[in-house]
Amino acid sequence: MANVLTNLAADIYKAADVVGREQVGIITSVTLNSSDSERVAKGDIVRSHFTRTPTVNTTFAPSMTIPEGTDQTVDTKTLILNQYASVQIPWTGEDIRHVNNGSGYETIYGDQIAQAMRAITNAMEIHTWGEIYKGSSRAHGTAGTTPFASSFNEVAEIRQILIDNGMPDDGQATLVLNTAAGTKLRNLAQLQKVNEAGGDQMLRRGTLLDLQNLMIKESAGIGLHTKGTGTGYLLNDAGSEIGDTTINADTGSGTILAGDIVTFAGTTHKYVVNTALSGGSFVIGDPGLRAAETDNDAITVGNSYTANVAFHRTAVELVMRAPAMPNGGDAAVDVLVVQDTFSGLVLEVAVYRGYMKTMIEVRAVYQAKAWKPNHIATLLG
Repeated sequence: MANVLTNLAADIYKAADVVGREQVGIITSVTLNSSDSERVAKGDIVRSHFTRTPTVNTTFAPSMTIPEGTDQTVDTKTLILNQYASVQIPWTGEDIRHVNNGSGYETIYGDQIAQAMRAITNAMEIHTWGEIYKGSSRAHGTAGTTPFASSFNEVAEIRQILIDNGMPDDGQATLVLNTAAGTKLRNLAQLQKVNEAGGDQMLRRGTLLDLQNLMIKESAGIGLHTKGTGTGYLLNDAGSEIGDTTINADTGSGTILAGDIVTFAGTTHKYVVNTALSGGSFVIGDPGLRAAETDNDAITVGNSYTANVAFHRTAVELVMRAPAMPNGGDAAVDVLVVQDTFSGLVLEVAVYRGYMKTMIEVRAVYQAKAWKPNHIATLLG
């Protein structure tokens, strides 16, 4: 039986408008790479290129011969599609008969698909947040303390990290907060006063206004990072330089995890660990050390924290596709690509017929990647 889903698509979209949804400010702020025609296999690789900072020539020599130019290296980074999300909804003929005596099959199955879209979207939001905060450059704030207690100065501080790192100030950067930080921000009197805020969106509708050229959004996917157990580590590098990202450590014990905040004796910069301690070294996010450190400087692992994140849209990519199918397709009697109007994600819905039974599946293969740590910063909470 063809066009099962096409005929009932209106029920799906109607249900999506009714089912409650959590905030997904992260997904709506990253580069979304989706397709309604391409399929992928779990484990497929996506490649992207990155150019390095060139050397600036400070002299020139007039000549009748054109200079050869300076060779440049173009780096390649990869993203492996490792995440799969699927919600399967079975219905028997008897089930449908029973519910048609009440709310009706179309109403209930539409809500079920909307709930499936909600669950998958939330899973992608949490996954993307994890990739972002573990791929950040530096952090600002106090671990365990919700920001914006008395002012929104933290916005300017987090923006400075990004601007100092060379992030484009083009209006495509977002600061995504958990709802606790969002509430603190809404409670600030100067943002509620129309004459000071420049409008009544915050006061009347609770809309978080853009601040310092950062879009302000909320996410239910932002959670707590639990620090590693590392203690007593010292810097093992007599030639530490500005820009170093690989940090050699010795003497101490315990773990230093991706997402941990580390500081060095003598400086105040809070660096985010991108790659966990292994074999005597760990990696911090680009652009690396902002000041040269001294051999045997103490390395301190910061406390556990809530990871609010600020980032440029191009710093993070979320790739999603429908799963690969054999030649000629599988046993599905109908397949429909549906865009979730709330998050913008594109999901595949398929219907399978069995013996006196139908199964509806909502699914996607996906993966997020923080390509540019220098365009990501963490606001501690």
